[in-house]
Amino acid sequence: MKLILKQDVKGTGKKGELVNVSDGYGRNYLLPRGLAVEANAQAMGEMKAKQEAAAHKIEMEKQAAREAAALLEGKTVKLTAKAGASGKLFGAVTSKEVSEAIKKQFGADVDKRKIAMEDIKAFGVFSAQIKLYTGIAATVHVVVGEG
Repeated sequence: MKLILKQDVKGTGKKGELVNVSDGYGRNYLLPRGLAVEANAQAMGEMKAKQEAAAHKIEMEKQAAREAAALLEGKTVKLTAKAGASGKLFGAVTSKEVSEAIKKQFGADVDKRKIAMEDIKAFGVFSAQIKLYTGIAATVHVVVGEG
C-alpha cells in the first residue's frame, strides 16, 4: 500500500515522503491515527506542489543571499567606541553592534548570529565573515574609531 506520510514515523519515513507499507500497517495504524494519507492522484499532486513551492522558496532565499553578498563584499563598516588612555576599549565591539551598523550604513538586514568574528577590544581595522546562506558568504572590514 502506497501512502504519503503527514508526520515523521520512526522506522517508516519522514513527513511528506511517499512510502510503500504493508496493507495491515497502513489500514490499522497509519491511516486511523492520521499519520498518513492514501497516495491517490490528488494527494500526489498536492505533494508535488508542496515540493515545488519549497524548492522555489529555497531558490528565492539563495538569490536574496547572493544579492546581499554582492552588496556587502569588501565594504567597510565604520563604528565608534569609547576607550581608556591606553587605547583599550571599554567593553568590546560585538557582532550585534556590527549587525546594527551594517543595517544603518548599507540597509542590509544581517542577523548577528551570521557574523563570524572575534570580539574587538581595541581600535583598528578588523575582518568579519558574514555567512548569508550555505556556501554564500561575504567579508567586510570593520573599522573601529574613537567616538
